[in-house]
Amino acid sequence: MNRIVLFLVLGLVSSSVARGTETAATGPAAVSAQAAHAMLTRLCDDFGGRLTGSAVNRGALEQLGGELRALGLQPELVPFTMPGWERGADRVELVAPFARPLRVAALSYTQPQAAFVAEVVDLGLGTEENYPTVSVQGKIGLLGAGAALPMREILRLARTHGLAGLLLINRENGGLLLARTGSFIGEALPLPVYTITQEEGLWLQRLLARARPVRVRMETRSHCRPVETANLVLRLPGKSPARIIVGAHFDSWDLGQGALDNGLGTAQLFALAHFLRGRELAHTVELVWFNGEEQGLWGSRHQASLLGGAPVVAMLNLDMVGVPVAVNALGEDALVPLLERWNAARGERKLPLGVQNINWFGSDHTPYQLAGVRAITFHGPLDRESVRYYHDLGDTIDKLPEKVVIDSTAIIADFVLALANDPQLTAGRRSTAETRELFLRAGLEARMRGLGWWPFETASIK
Repeated sequence: MNRIVLFLVLGLVSSSVARGTETAATGPAAVSAQAAHAMLTRLCDDFGGRLTGSAVNRGALEQLGGELRALGLQPELVPFTMPGWERGADRVELVAPFARPLRVAALSYTQPQAAFVAEVVDLGLGTEENYPTVSVQGKIGLLGAGAALPMREILRLARTHGLAGLLLINRENGGLLLARTGSFIGEALPLPVYTITQEEGLWLQRLLARARPVRVRMETRSHCRPVETANLVLRLPGKSPARIIVGAHFDSWDLGQGALDNGLGTAQLFALAHFLRGRELAHTVELVWFNGEEQGLWGSRHQASLLGGAPVVAMLNLDMVGVPVAVNALGEDALVPLLERWNAARGERKLPLGVQNINWFGSDHTPYQLAGVRAITFHGPLDRESVRYYHDLGDTIDKLPEKVVIDSTAIIADFVLALANDPQLTAGRRSTAETRELFLRAGLEARMRGLGWWPFETASIK
């Protein structure tokens, strides 16, 4: 049998479930989830947003480590350095046709820029065809919420046309902003880039459509700086050194509390630690709270780089996973039978959408996939009226009911325990060629190239 076939073992999950996986809402998993929600409430209320490299992030990570040690566990800080960024007292104000402060947030890796006043020009969706035929040198570009180009391409066009700054209209209404990174590889941005509320952005667009001159004053004090940070790793040893890695990013943006993104995953990992402690396991379970995800997956990049030849069964990524309705093999065809057997063994508790097999880019499973590790996640939609606030000041613990943590943990713990308790489950890695094909089949090459993340030498785009 080849390495992929070796990875699959018939009867994996049914035997594990028969050995007594706890999933009832009133069972041990529920108790663990309640403890996790209480822990997350303290983190959110006592520290706020956990921007990587900030004192708040460090304090919250130390608090999490202390709470794990209080359970009799021994988490380990794994330090690393990364290109960091610090938000400053940035200001963008409308000065014509009237004076008005605008609600904005700089994208990370935006550099300091002395105050200047410039005209605003509507760039539509920001493609080359959307640029006016007249010069926009020294102006500030306004991009619509549907702009789909990678940020590097948006910035390349902006520099080519001589723009002095960019305003990106938010995709959600209600005065919300979408804090996000300006570079997935830590490049300092060549001009200041801000997200602006949908309401104010559309307002400016309407003025420009009527040929009303619009000018703004922009002053940027945010700045790039190298930061020292750490992941938090907890290993629960099993009879076999082969690892099942379960990860979630600990960091968040700074505008809110980061309860949904990704305090939820942070709590689910804590619940797993609480639930699995003291249990005999066939395989080692490694729980990892990653830092630096929001700015470019830096923590998972670092952690994946440390794997060397360690035997890894699979990596499970928990990033904003609500109550699962499906389990996703992330493009790994060979994993589908394994996941289907687990779901079938749940009987009346089967996930309603069953097994998906859709690879996507942009969270902490990607560095592990690039290291040849097979990755899994869950599809667990969150309530629309809560999740719409993510990355902004409304992402607070009151948007995350305890029941979501309880119900999601019951399914996640069932799955992880099933994997961890099967002594026949075999570790394996893909070759580089197989990994390249994984991303090609998913149609991710163009997106990854656009973000500076395509590591394979041979070009494939026609």
